[in-house]
Amino acid sequence: MGAGVAGAIAGRGGRGIEAEAIRQGPIEIGSAVVTGAGSLAAKHVIHAAAMGQDLATDAEKIRAATAGALRLGEELGLHSIALPALGTGVGGFSPDECARIMVAVARERAGADEAIALIRFVLFDERSYEAFQRALAEGG
Repeated sequence: MGAGVAGAIAGRGGRGIEAEAIRQGPIEIGSAVVTGAGSLAAKHVIHAAAMGQDLATDAEKIRAATAGALRLGEELGLHSIALPALGTGVGGFSPDECARIMVAVARERAGADEAIALIRFVLFDERSYEAFQRALAEGG
């Protein structure tokens, strides 16, 4: 958890989050695990695997990780969830393609019986923000 979103979570919430996640790993691509949130203003942190040890990702891995995180959030009975743009940092995946995939998965899950009421896309930069704005406006 040294870089990107994972590094930010550990840096802000405490290294206990990282230790708890490591105890549950490794996990398969598309799987997700939950840890406490340390000193973050949240109840949980859901860790979804969007890339393997080679730090490479693709559309299917991002789709699976997004669905896995949302499914676990639903199982936990969460009302809201915040998701970063998976794979667009170290993974080098296109923010535009990532946005289209993640928005589409969120819309697919929205009809589920135990759907999360609020999904926030929490983004690091203007390029990602604009990509998600376009994906939302285009319908996924």
